[in-house]
Amino acid sequence: MGMGIIKIANAKQKLKRSLTPKKNGFLDFPKKGHFAVYVGETNRRYVIPISTLDHPLFRELLHWAEEEFGFENSEGGLKIPCSEDYFEGLISLISST
Repeated sequence: MGMGIIKIANAKQKLKRSLTPKKNGFLDFPKKGHFAVYVGETNRRYVIPISTLDHPLFRELLHWAEEEFGFENSEGGLKIPCSEDYFEGLISLISST
């Protein structure tokens, strides 16, 4: 049981480090094999592995995002309509499987 909590804590730390603000105010491009999503009301940026796209739970979240925002997004970026806590929990769950 303790190892599961440690894995979740480690996954949350990795997600927090994935926020990549630069000194000049612009964000870096995600490293190869990753992509950025914007989550919650504040549009917090997370960089996650492309392999996440294969997981059924993440696909359901993408479907939810499509219903909320559609494919036409003039602001750019992939927006996920859920809280940051929910997203971090989902990514932790996906990472541990």
